[in-house]
Amino acid sequence: MTLAILVFGAGGQVGRELVALAHTRGIAVIGLTRADADITDAGTVERAIRQHAPAIVVNAAAYTAVDRAESEPEAARAANAEGPANLAAACARAEVPLVHISTDYVFDGKKRGPYVEDDPIGPLSVYGRTKAEGEARVRAARPHHVILRTSWVYGAYGANFLTHVLKLARERDELRIVADQIGCPTATADIAEAILALAPRLIADAGVAGTYHFAGSGQTSRNGLANEIVAGQQPFTGRIPRVVAITTAEYPTLAKRPMNSVLDCSRFRATFGYVARPWRERVAEIVESLLGRDRATGG
Repeated sequence: MTLAILVFGAGGQVGRELVALAHTRGIAVIGLTRADADITDAGTVERAIRQHAPAIVVNAAAYTAVDRAESEPEAARAANAEGPANLAAACARAEVPLVHISTDYVFDGKKRGPYVEDDPIGPLSVYGRTKAEGEARVRAARPHHVILRTSWVYGAYGANFLTHVLKLARERDELRIVADQIGCPTATADIAEAILALAPRLIADAGVAGTYHFAGSGQTSRNGLANEIVAGQQPFTGRIPRVVAITTAEYPTLAKRPMNSVLDCSRFRATFGYVARPWRERVAEIVESLLGRDRATGG
């Protein structure tokens, strides 16, 4: 089978989901972890693209430790700005389309209402600034590309808000979760579906290149998301910890988060025809898959 998709960052939660879904659909895919190909090494990136000759490249690699990035800005910049620049330059030279995953953290969160793609950016943190620089570096290299901004990513793979809340629900009788940050929880399964939906269009039509927002359907607060996760785990664990609403000021973090991370995804829907599942449905599905598996294996 001729290789179609080359995924950098295949060890991360989005990369793992994308590779798994492509395999399930019978789509040719090769996933490269950081150990296989570190995107901060331009030569490694160039060789990987030349070796595998993909129809499209997906960059799912990133430095995502938002708070730790405040004390490791160079590491964050290497992965989130220099790495995408390397990929974009190599893709431009090879004339291969690139899908680059970005984030709601490029915005300052002060807008009333959902963010659209053309809204001014204003990142509040090292993570947000390095991701914004990564976007700029991709555009500057001028590959045939889609920059896909998403938000509040969770899924069955790796560490994320959902798996963290499940852990806390096992250990504590009370969870204190901020209620004044709002966003669109986005399942990695939906991001993978979105990439597979856009890939053939991007390969075939240069006119669809650009920046798009893609996030889960519906919005909620961090507290609302935690409540849904706790409710979903109760039938499996019998535990019903209280979820207490607190303010961002009551839970200080090293990095500032946008208070509003809601993304308007109408441009993506109109162009590529895919809409994410309602976030509550995806949360229930993933909690059941994780805890049902644990129960089946005695975990």
